[in-house]
Amino acid sequence: MTIETDLEEIKNMCAMCENCTLAKSRTQTVFSAGVPNNKLMLIGEAPGFYEDKQGEPFVGKAGQLLDRIFNSVGLSRQKNIYICNTIKCRPPENRDPLPEEKAACRAFLDAQIEILKPRIILLCGKVALTSFINTTNGITKMRGKWFEGPYGSRMMPIFHPSYLLRNDSHEKGSPKWLMWQDIQEVKRVYDELAEE
Repeated sequence: MTIETDLEEIKNMCAMCENCTLAKSRTQTVFSAGVPNNKLMLIGEAPGFYEDKQGEPFVGKAGQLLDRIFNSVGLSRQKNIYICNTIKCRPPENRDPLPEEKAACRAFLDAQIEILKPRIILLCGKVALTSFINTTNGITKMRGKWFEGPYGSRMMPIFHPSYLLRNDSHEKGSPKWLMWQDIQEVKRVYDELAEE
């Protein structure tokens, strides 16, 4: 068995999942994008309208911004990053996933992490943050810091690109400026892994 066949098996199981009510309203499950690898995984929140239609995470305007952010430090979903979400079906009106929806979908996310055992996990947005770190702090207080993750990984919460789209300033201390600091730190650690 290879990593790809293991992931494909979980993806096929996910496509047939009816563990929560979101199965009734989805167009399709949204399992992953990018390249399966053991270095860098990004976990987003939940599929949106475009993701539900195309079956791939981060394909709308937020996804385009995410690609530009990664490209700015020489990373890309085509070569370096495995991308998934905490849940695999779109919640109605893009609301946050309910606790029972996250619980019903958790086995698929855990399987993705277990198969890949990524060294770096980026927790993109509040939903991803609270799925892994027990905190009452928001993403603004938690972003940019490293936390211990599953299988010895290092996790960093980062702003969701949809939040950055609503905050246009590039001034020092603004969300976009902070994201630039964070992505440079991610690249620094990523490069250290490449040297090991």
